[in-house]
Amino acid sequence: MAGPVQREMENLLEAAFSPLRLEVINDTARHHGHAGDDGSGESHFTVVIESAAFAGKSRLERQRMVNRALGDIPGERVHALAIKAIAPGDTA
Repeated sequence: MAGPVQREMENLLEAAFSPLRLEVINDTARHHGHAGDDGSGESHFTVVIESAAFAGKSRLERQRMVNRALGDIPGERVHALAIKAIAPGDTA
């Protein structure tokens, strides 16, 4: 079951990118006891997002776009965020 931070991330990314595919994966359990595990159960995430908004953008530009859309969540409320942002038709 998704927690409040995960749901907020999903809502923000849906609104910003109208993605064809969106997965917000809570990886926190894999990092239990590691740095940044604040006990909230929502400290480490992976985002996989596919959107036309990423067409023609570099990997770094795409990651910055996602981070901007998430506002204060990365680095403030979430310790670690892995981002895989792809455009339709991208391979890999």
